[in-house]
Amino acid sequence: MSLSFNNKLKLICEARNNRLCLGLDLDPEKLPSEIGNDLVNMESFAKDIIDATISFCPVYKPNLAFFERFGSKGYALMERLVDHINGRAITIADGKRGDIGNTTNQYATAIFDTIGFDAITVAPYMGRDSIHPFIQKEEKGAFVLCLTSNLSASDLQFSKKNDDYLYEYVAKLSVDLNTQSNIGLVVGATNLTRMESLRNISSGLSWLIPGIGAQGGDLEESISIGNKNGFGIVNV
Repeated sequence: MSLSFNNKLKLICEARNNRLCLGLDLDPEKLPSEIGNDLVNMESFAKDIIDATISFCPVYKPNLAFFERFGSKGYALMERLVDHINGRAITIADGKRGDIGNTTNQYATAIFDTIGFDAITVAPYMGRDSIHPFIQKEEKGAFVLCLTSNLSASDLQFSKKNDDYLYEYVAKLSVDLNTQSNIGLVVGATNLTRMESLRNISSGLSWLIPGIGAQGGDLEESISIGNKNGFGIVNV
């Protein structure tokens, strides 16, 4: 019997004694000039980061957009980075996929089977059909967008469905679907009060927590809240 994704995440974070999720977002406009902005140099730079942190970093999260911008060569680079990590850490594809039907099945095949990621971020706007194909294998995980840290999150997430805010409803739906312990939530660190309310209704779900630092989220509080209900990892 394979280990569920949430249990794998918990074990590796405890073994390395931290909750770090390192974003691998290769933006040539933001790299130091001495590194260079061609794909060869960016690949070398990314692998240097992985090699320098792999002994203590439990999770890596490439954002697909930063690779897709380069077309097929960028995708090939992303695949090589996942191969370079080679199971030594958890890998999350930050793609925010949100389709249904056979389309989502193909996304799941691409992300998990072809490229070899351990998990993916998922947009739940189309309902449980947009989540279900990503949670068929208990060892593969899905982080569902729930309470995000961007300024316009309130446009939709703070709307009401019956007595729940939409983000609370998403959390409850995710709990309902978490029969194999392989679902998590994306929970932004910029609103501690709402994080506390989510803690009480998302028992057993892992959290992927962006918004620390420049966006104003508090590191200690975010980890504390995120680990009271399931297992929280902080993205930097």
